[in-house]
Amino acid sequence: MGKMNDPDMAIAYQNKDIGSKSFAERLKGKSLEVFGLSGIEVEDVLPTNLPAIEANELRLDNLFKLSTGEYAIVDYESGYSEENKFKYIGYIARVTKKLYNEHDGFRRIRMIVIYTADVEEGITKPDLDLGGMSLHLTESFLIDLDSRHIKRELKSRVENQDKEPFTEEDMMRLAIFPLTYKGKKAKQNAVSEAIDIAEKIQDERMQLDAMMGILTFSDKVIAEKDAMRIKRRLKMTKVERLYEEEKQQAVETAVNRTKKEDAKKAGAEIRGIASNLLRAGDTVEKVIQCTGLSRKTVQSLAAK
Repeated sequence: MGKMNDPDMAIAYQNKDIGSKSFAERLKGKSLEVFGLSGIEVEDVLPTNLPAIEANELRLDNLFKLSTGEYAIVDYESGYSEENKFKYIGYIARVTKKLYNEHDGFRRIRMIVIYTADVEEGITKPDLDLGGMSLHLTESFLIDLDSRHIKRELKSRVENQDKEPFTEEDMMRLAIFPLTYKGKKAKQNAVSEAIDIAEKIQDERMQLDAMMGILTFSDKVIAEKDAMRIKRRLKMTKVERLYEEEKQQAVETAVNRTKKEDAKKAGAEIRGIASNLLRAGDTVEKVIQCTGLSRKTVQSLAAK
C-alpha cells in the first residue's frame, strides 16, 4: 500500500497480517481453484513465522499442507524478476528445515507463485537448473481470469443472498478480484467496486474477512480513500470487537516472542509494533497496555 500522510489513515502491518491469516484459514479444506490452480486442495494452514536465514529476509505469504501430503509455499507477485528465485530458494530452505525437524525427514514442497494481471504467461521462467539443485515453480496468472464475468457473478450473488448465501468461495474471489485487472488505475477502480460488494455481505464475519482480504491483496495499489473506507466500515460493524481481540492476541504473541530473544533486538521490534499501532489510530494508553512499554517511550514514538 502507498504511503499515507495522515497517521489515522495508516493500517498497521500487524492488522494486515491478521487479515491475511483469517483469509488463509478460509482456504482450509478447499481448492485453490479461485486462484486458477485446479486440482490443488488445502488440508491445513501452517504458521509462516519461520526462522529467518537473513535478518532482512521477507516473510512468506502462505504455507499450506495439501491433501496429497505435500506442502505448498504460496507467494503473490505483481511483477516478474529472475532474482525472485533467490527469495523462493530461501523460503524452501527454511520450510524444509522446519519440516525436517518436526517429522525427522524431508518432505516434498511445492513453490506456488500467483501473478497479478500485470504479468502474462510466457515472460516468466518457472524452471531453474543449477546442476546440483533445480527449482520448479507452479505458476498461476490472474490475467487469465475473466474480470467482467467475476464482477457480474459476485454482484448477482450478493444481491440474491436471501435465496442463496454468499459463500466463502465468493468471498475469496472478491478479495483477489482487483488483481485480475492490469495497471494501477484499473486495480484501484476495481478495489472500490469490490468494497461496494463487500459492504452488502450479510454475514458480518465474512464481510470483515472480505474487507481485510481486499486490503491484504491490494495493499500496494489501494487508494487512501478506500483504505479509510475499509477502516470506517470495520468500526461500524459488530465484528470490530473480534478484530480488536485478534489484534491484541497478535501483539501479545509478538511481544512474548521477542522478549525471549536478544534484548536489543526485542526492544526494537516491540517499539516497531507500538509505532504501527499508533499510526493505526490506537491511543497511547492502549499501546502501553498492549506492549508493556513505558509511557515516556510510547509518547516519544507518538510524537514522531
